[in-house]
Amino acid sequence: MEIFFNIDETEKGFLYEESMRMLRTNLQFSGGNLRVILFTSSIQDEGKSETSFQLAISFAKLDKKVLYVDADMRKSVFTSRYQIKENVQGLSQYLSGQNTEDIVYKTNIKNMDVVFAGPYAPNPAELLYENKLDEFIKKQRLQYDYIIIDAPPLANIVDAAVIGRCVDGAVIVVKSATVSQRMVKRVKDQLEKVNCKIIGAVLNGVEMKKNSYHYKYYGDYYGNKK
Repeated sequence: MEIFFNIDETEKGFLYEESMRMLRTNLQFSGGNLRVILFTSSIQDEGKSETSFQLAISFAKLDKKVLYVDADMRKSVFTSRYQIKENVQGLSQYLSGQNTEDIVYKTNIKNMDVVFAGPYAPNPAELLYENKLDEFIKKQRLQYDYIIIDAPPLANIVDAAVIGRCVDGAVIVVKSATVSQRMVKRVKDQLEKVNCKIIGAVLNGVEMKKNSYHYKYYGDYYGNKK
C-alpha cells in the first residue's frame, strides 16, 4: 500500500525552505555517523512534528533513503494532520505484538517511507522499553540512510528518553517565547541520563519580519552550555 501525502511546497515560503535546508546541512556536518535522529520538545505545540517531517522530506530530496517514524503513541495527530484515509497499522500494534508484519509504508514522496504511531497505547513507555524497538531500529538501519523519529514532548513523560537509547543523537525543538531555559535544560538532562547525544536545538517561531516564520539551529548549544 502506498500512502499519499498532499504536500504543497509553495505554502511555506522561501524563508521556511531556506531554514530547513540550513537545518539539514548542519545535521550533515554534525557527523556521518548521525543517521538515526530523534526530535523532541518540552511541551506540545512547539513545532517538532512539522520540523521533523519537513526535514525528512528535505533529506529525501537529496536522494537519501529516509524513514520517518511517528513515535507519539499517546497523542499522535499525524494521520489527521495529513488526512490519511487508509486503515494503517502502527508502532503501538507492532510493539505490543498485535501486528508481526512490516509496519513500514511506502509514500508518494520519492525516497521516503513512514511508520505510523498506531492507535493510542495506555502503556507506551513500557512498550518502548521492549527489545522489539531496538531490533526494529537495527533492521531499518540496514535499509535507510536516515531515520527521523518524532517523539513525544519530554517535560512530563519519559517516552523520548526511552527511545533515546536507540538513536545516534537528538534535536530539541524550542518555540520562541514559550518555554523557559530551565524546562529545556530538564529535557536535555533526561536525554543525557540515557547517554543520548544532544546534537543541538532548533528555535522556531522567531518572527524575522512581518508575515515570516523562521527556524534557527544551535548545534551543540544545549549540549555544551553549563
